[in-house]
Amino acid sequence: MASPWRATVLTLFPEMFPGPLGVSLAGKALASGVWQLEARDIRDFATDRHRSVDDTPAGGGPGMVLRADVLAAAIDAADIASDRPKERPRLLMSPRGRPLTQSRVRQLAEGPGPLIACGRFEGVDQRVIEARQLEEISVGDYVLSGGEIAAMALIDACVRLLPGVMGKAESASEESFSESLLEYPQYTRPQTFEGRQIPEILTSGDHAKVAAWRRAEAEALTQARRPDLWGVHESAAKSATKE
Repeated sequence: MASPWRATVLTLFPEMFPGPLGVSLAGKALASGVWQLEARDIRDFATDRHRSVDDTPAGGGPGMVLRADVLAAAIDAADIASDRPKERPRLLMSPRGRPLTQSRVRQLAEGPGPLIACGRFEGVDQRVIEARQLEEISVGDYVLSGGEIAAMALIDACVRLLPGVMGKAESASEESFSESLLEYPQYTRPQTFEGRQIPEILTSGDHAKVAAWRRAEAEALTQARRPDLWGVHESAAKSATKE
């Protein structure tokens, strides 16, 4: 029997986990064993009596940098404890990383689960990034106090795609970023809210017309709000046509 999808987080604040991951869909799936979460304290791998994990930047400058030897020891220990160390992606949450996309999330969800290092301070010694082949991933063009919240976002995005977590498999296929499109507008009862009606076509019972309306709305929203994403969608559509 295959092992459950497992996320191992290396952090200076293991008490932050599971946090939001312990409630709602992710929490229920965690409690039922669909996936596993392990938070390891990087400070356990410090070698001095003060349990130091950082030092001043080489070349000068403000702040502190997470030491290569300490983080490397934490990664190596996590690998030893894993039953599939060579198959697991090693990630570093970093504002300079490649943007996290739904396609990368899907790839991660289909694997054994990642090892995620959470940076703090001014960053992480470049040598450990290279020596342990860490894939730097960003969740947006802004800076957080550390990688923990970003790691939670990545894990949550993956967990909801695991088999049995969401009620209907098609839920994931129609939401934002499927086919590089934003999701169409959603409505539910009451029929009238402050003078605003549910679009008549959605209550027509004509499934083909509903699907066409939703597609058109998704395309219009994507063009207006995410021209970058719309470009990706158009390129994929052209490639599919040529094939």
